[in-house]
Amino acid sequence: MPSFHHIGIQTADLDNCLDWYRDYFGAQEKWTLDTFSELTISRLPGITRLTEVEIGDFRLHLFERTGHDERLPGGNTAQFQHTCVATASPEELTRWRDRWVELYGSGRYRFARPDQPTDIVTDADGIQSFYTFDVNGLEFEFTYVPDGS
Repeated sequence: MPSFHHIGIQTADLDNCLDWYRDYFGAQEKWTLDTFSELTISRLPGITRLTEVEIGDFRLHLFERTGHDERLPGGNTAQFQHTCVATASPEELTRWRDRWVELYGSGRYRFARPDQPTDIVTDADGIQSFYTFDVNGLEFEFTYVPDGS
């Protein structure tokens, strides 16, 4: 089985994005680049900075590009639709939702969309979840699975 290393997130404002991921997820900055290989420049024209952050044993590559397309993710196009974060309890699920609302209300970040988190819902199997967006408009699901599977 493969071992996934990181997910790359393109942003129009790396400082805003990095601050939010630090404050919301407790992300730790590992390194930053501002010079790139010809391959990277050919794949990501206009890339200016890239920062790797760790959240536990998971990594994100946050990168800023000039000429960023301001259209929001979504719609009916091929894309990674959302990222799911598992929680250990219903109380933890509520804390994640409350923390998002607190950070949004602080006014310290620019959000690409004004959408608030969904309510926490429970499906027929007892799985609880809510959905929300990061500062770039990328969707996250937070889920509590009672038996952990």
